[in-house]
Amino acid sequence: MTQKLAIKAIIGLGNPGSKFYHTRHNIGFRIVDELAQAHGAVWQKKNEMEYAEITIGDQRIALIKPQTFMNSSGRVIPALLKKGIKPENILVVHDELEKPFGNVSIKMGGSAKGHNGLRSIITACGPDFPRLRFGIGRPLNREEVPDYVLTNFSENPTELEQAMNNAVTTITELCTSSG
Repeated sequence: MTQKLAIKAIIGLGNPGSKFYHTRHNIGFRIVDELAQAHGAVWQKKNEMEYAEITIGDQRIALIKPQTFMNSSGRVIPALLKKGIKPENILVVHDELEKPFGNVSIKMGGSAKGHNGLRSIITACGPDFPRLRFGIGRPLNREEVPDYVLTNFSENPTELEQAMNNAVTTITELCTSSG
């Protein structure tokens, strides 16, 4: 991605509660948790979200984990818009069925492609926001997708940790080169 972006908020998509934490669908939460931990940030409950702030380069960035369940993730968007944060300054971190496990990419805009968390965000602010897509692979049968995304990763924990570290590095580089 060659376009320069000033990232002011990073939303990790997931479902609240410990029973969902290690599932494929919660990789967005886990990646923003890694970012918060790497920067010594502390999570606070704020309305319908968990919120923390970090600094990357000279940019202050809000980290957000919606606590509304995946299908209503977009309910955090009005609070960001009220603060003057535009959709193009919001990076959404989510699981991506169309990419092999651990593959990380940045994409600007696009459709939800069946991802209900993205659909909710798009409904709240339109499709023109950057996304970090974390590959989780896909099951052979389409009917298995709802169960698949809500199961824990079956990959080696070390591989998962390396892939999450790669995602954190990608975000850090994006935020350092942006603005």
